[in-house]
Amino acid sequence: MPQTHTTSTTSTAAAVGVLVRRTVRGASALRGGRSWRPTPYQVFGFAFFLVMSLAYWAVPLCCDAGQHAAVVERLKADLLHPRHPMADLPGAGSPYYSPYAFAQGAFARLTGLGGWEVVRLAGPLNLLVLLTGIGHFARVLTPRPWAPVLALGAMTLLWGTERAWWSGYLSLMSMTGNLGYPSAFAIGLTFWAWALTGARARGEGLVRYVGPSGLSGLAGYAGIGTLYGLILLIHPITAAAAVLGAVAFVGGWQRGWRGAAAVQWAVAVRWGVTAGAALLVAGCWPYFDVFALAGDDSVDWMHRRLYEHLGGQFWLALLGLPALWRRGSWRDPLVLLFALDCLFVAYGWVSGRYTYGRILGLTLVPLQFALAVELAAPRPWGRARQVLGGAAAVGACVGFLTVQGGAVVPRALDPIGLEQPSHWPSYAWAARHVGKGEVVISDGHFAPRSIPGYGPNLAAPIWPDPALDERERERRLADVRAYLSGTSTRAERTAIARRYHARWLLLTRWKTVPEEAVVVAWSRGTGEVLARIG
Repeated sequence: MPQTHTTSTTSTAAAVGVLVRRTVRGASALRGGRSWRPTPYQVFGFAFFLVMSLAYWAVPLCCDAGQHAAVVERLKADLLHPRHPMADLPGAGSPYYSPYAFAQGAFARLTGLGGWEVVRLAGPLNLLVLLTGIGHFARVLTPRPWAPVLALGAMTLLWGTERAWWSGYLSLMSMTGNLGYPSAFAIGLTFWAWALTGARARGEGLVRYVGPSGLSGLAGYAGIGTLYGLILLIHPITAAAAVLGAVAFVGGWQRGWRGAAAVQWAVAVRWGVTAGAALLVAGCWPYFDVFALAGDDSVDWMHRRLYEHLGGQFWLALLGLPALWRRGSWRDPLVLLFALDCLFVAYGWVSGRYTYGRILGLTLVPLQFALAVELAAPRPWGRARQVLGGAAAVGACVGFLTVQGGAVVPRALDPIGLEQPSHWPSYAWAARHVGKGEVVISDGHFAPRSIPGYGPNLAAPIWPDPALDERERERRLADVRAYLSGTSTRAERTAIARRYHARWLLLTRWKTVPEEAVVVAWSRGTGEVLARIG
């Protein structure tokens, strides 16, 4: 057998972890002499899954987790007509009620688990979808068996030396808080969608064109479109990045665009089926109109911060620029994707639609994966690749020691004082007294973002939501500030409490409990007080 053929067969088998036949004797021969060899990614991916799941479970849920837990609680109470996630109001039109949240709500109803428990359990599931998606996506880019391993390392470590913590940012540190979010699941589906799109565009697994009527395999294209439609419903801003990736792979790899008219028509029809299926799935979802979100600018103000400190948060990813340059063609999908992502992010800054900056986490993917593909090349390496590999190793160490390492190194085993994940207090002590659906007036940063996850409502929701007019939300926030003001009278407080049917106060230690309220419980850890309004 020629040496070249042997090498090709071995590398392919190692890349996909298939069964390898050996010459065997004795009992093994009765089983056909087949043995299973795991790929490097299966070994390292499984180890990463265990470590990251334990790290995620070890850190108290924080930040947006209370919002997502509240969504589960509302769906658990009424799966078909859930109330507003955080207020005693109708929830029709809220984009939080996605297919992902619907599945969580159904699971909560079946098991009796609460919203916090369901969000906690979602972390490993989302991580599994993410890891399998990364593996398939990397294998579409290259058959090199170590590419997915290096891509996982680059994607989690090569960010920057300042913490970047947003939903949809999946560095090692941010995974400790964000793995249970819908955005993590949507990003996992995005890698799957890109892998399937890239394989179809390159002609893998397809029936070749047979004249002008060669439109076989349309069901597969419709399936890919369904996947993009689900991503759009689950996390619309991630869907924007997913679509840019689809454009990059179809534009870069699809053959036939410059061929005969019949072939061009066949190609257009196939991908038209994908687009049509995506729009159909998204348009048929009954809980909210996802297309109406395109004109919603209510959250742009809070996302301006995404564009601040870009250098400190992302500069290590620039180590992938030489690898992207070495790919050598504007028709390369990773090059196209990086260019499209940069244009999209730049448009968000210029136009003031700062929410578009939420794709910044996925904008790093072309850099990180191009670097992984480059460094997965078999040895011997040339001088340029050796320098790039050394720089990447140093960059990964810098990222681990400055920002990311504290995610997986327990404080008790940390010899150098690594930065630790956020540790938010629990409000289970207060939720034991407040009934589900009862209205709470609260101050501070943590409590208003956490207590709705146990089932109570807020008089004034913290986050904008299309289900509630933004002017009404601002009016409610003003009323809460007036209630908590030291100059408010008992009559004014009573009027506000009656307006929103508020029965409880959850106050920080800096606030004075009003004379008409009765203290029911308090937290030893934070000094916060729960009081019933008389």
